[in-house]
Amino acid sequence: MTAPAEPPAPAAPLPCPVTTTVAVIGGKWKAVAIYHLLGGPRRFSELQRRMPGVTQRMLTLQLRELEADGLVHREVYPQVPPKVEYSLTPLGLTLEPIVRAMLAWGAAYRERDSQPGQSDTDSD
Repeated sequence: MTAPAEPPAPAAPLPCPVTTTVAVIGGKWKAVAIYHLLGGPRRFSELQRRMPGVTQRMLTLQLRELEADGLVHREVYPQVPPKVEYSLTPLGLTLEPIVRAMLAWGAAYRERDSQPGQSDTDSD
């Protein structure tokens, strides 16, 4: 005699859309790389120069993840020495308003933070 079949496990709830977005473009360097790719295709070394502080290994990992998620296209040109360019895919380009909003928010925050006497604890 066989045991009765187990009922199917309930489906995991879908994550919050903000969680999904952060999962895809989160990470210290992903949004920065996307920002620099908004200006058009870039070679790896050019991206690295535009992103002071990122290591070669970390930039490689972040670009690979963005490529795996369909946001970045990696084009390898058959020449010596090899030439590789990164560009945003049509899906990656849809992130432009988000990245531009991050740019504006960061500039405003930096400006607010640079004002003497301003802090989060100030009250009216």
